[in-house]
Amino acid sequence: MTSEPMRDPITDHLLTPRNSALIIIDYQPLQVSSVASMDRRDLVINIVAVTRLAKLFQLPIVLSSVNVKAKGEEPTIHQLRDLLPDAPELDRTSINAWEDQEFLQALKATGRKKLIMTALWTEACLTFPTLDALKDGYDVYMVVDAVGGTSRQAHDAALRRLEQAGAKPISWVQMACELQRDWQRGETAAAFGDILFEVEGR
Repeated sequence: MTSEPMRDPITDHLLTPRNSALIIIDYQPLQVSSVASMDRRDLVINIVAVTRLAKLFQLPIVLSSVNVKAKGEEPTIHQLRDLLPDAPELDRTSINAWEDQEFLQALKATGRKKLIMTALWTEACLTFPTLDALKDGYDVYMVVDAVGGTSRQAHDAALRRLEQAGAKPISWVQMACELQRDWQRGETAAAFGDILFEVEGR
């Protein structure tokens, strides 16, 4: 059986490698250590998988940290920095990344309207830029098993608020499958499978 011809990868209503960008906000040691909504080891494994997939499908990636220069906080965790050695780390003082000019310029420069959003914490650094992105006409997909809050209640309440505002919850596996979509995409199929089954088999 032959698959149907691919839809336009730019106007497709689903995520594609041509219409989406990955946003990574505040995956720093302090923030990771304060997550209480899920196992922290799983959180790091999942955000690494998300980042590996974004690189595989050549998505634009915007990486941001907070208070590294201003307060001496540690920068992005090495597991992500090792994957993104050439990505500029846009450091801010604002809790809401959308209120940082350098961050917003980098995001707009991607030219993408579908944002795969990841951040720590769910209740603040994910919520605020997501609400602003939605207001400005972006589609936002929050990777619910690669983000975390300071409590399960805080995480869940933030996700409910974002869903009510129009953001779309996805898992990292759903993101992977939506980007791959067809096993005939041979240039990514093998590596896609490696990431998927390596992480799921842990």
